[in-house]
Amino acid sequence: MSDPQSSENTVMSHSGPHERALDNRQHRRVLVNQEFECIEDYIAEYVSNISQGGVFIRSKNPLPQGTRVTLQFSVILDDIEEVTGEGEVVRVNESPENSGMGVAFTRLDARSKELIDEICLRAGVAF
Repeated sequence: MSDPQSSENTVMSHSGPHERALDNRQHRRVLVNQEFECIEDYIAEYVSNISQGGVFIRSKNPLPQGTRVTLQFSVILDDIEEVTGEGEVVRVNESPENSGMGVAFTRLDARSKELIDEICLRAGVAF
């Protein structure tokens, strides 16, 4: 990631769809990256769950709330696909066991929105 003081940052990660229990947020979350036991040893930031409203990015150095970010990460459906868009950090978790940031989507291209909808649909959490 870029300097935390920058107003715009890029987040890159690799993910695949997995189901997660419903929580109290507006959109249900889908767990991703469960196939790695110690992903933190290899990747500094990664998307750990996704919803139609945003993503949670695991990071040892989460950006401050309100930071605008440029998102670019891969998802695995039938093929490896890339999600691109923009978002804003809306929640920061600094606990050692789940350090990271919730990023709400502010702009997604049409293909990225289709991909996210498909991930959620396959996990049974769409709409």
